[in-house]
Amino acid sequence: MASLLLRITILVLISFAVAAYVSGGEDDTKAVYQVLQEYDFPVGIIPKGATGYKLDNTTGKFSLYLNGTCKFSIDSYELEYKSTITGVIRKDKLSSLSGIKVKVILLWLGISEVIRDDDELEFSVGIASANFPVNNFDESPTCGCGFDCVNANEKKVNLNRFVSSS
Repeated sequence: MASLLLRITILVLISFAVAAYVSGGEDDTKAVYQVLQEYDFPVGIIPKGATGYKLDNTTGKFSLYLNGTCKFSIDSYELEYKSTITGVIRKDKLSSLSGIKVKVILLWLGISEVIRDDDELEFSVGIASANFPVNNFDESPTCGCGFDCVNANEKKVNLNRFVSSS
């Protein structure tokens, strides 16, 4: 009887562990964006498709994981996110960033820091920085097309009309 009770207890514990692991994957995806908000950052500084993260709550060091490398354009800027982004997060400040680049004129520069100052975000690429309104980042961009996925798809369709089957 005792061994039957022990087996049932072990099965129940394994079931809870498996259920927690399976649901954890979905929660991690949501949690990436929720963690940003907890540190006073808008979700739109990270593109759609985050698959998880690791965060050391004592030091603020983090690793964020995307579904592969992500590139897109917004206005006159080209952005590239590597599949793993690392840095340190504190309230209103992301520092020691690696894995995010922006193309300025002909050069790709790494974004090393993001600071929130009231309703503005300051993006630093070392000695230079640029400020943007926080509400520009209320929505997460999509890899490949940014915020203009409808027109990007139309351009692809329009290009196909010039393809010949002969």
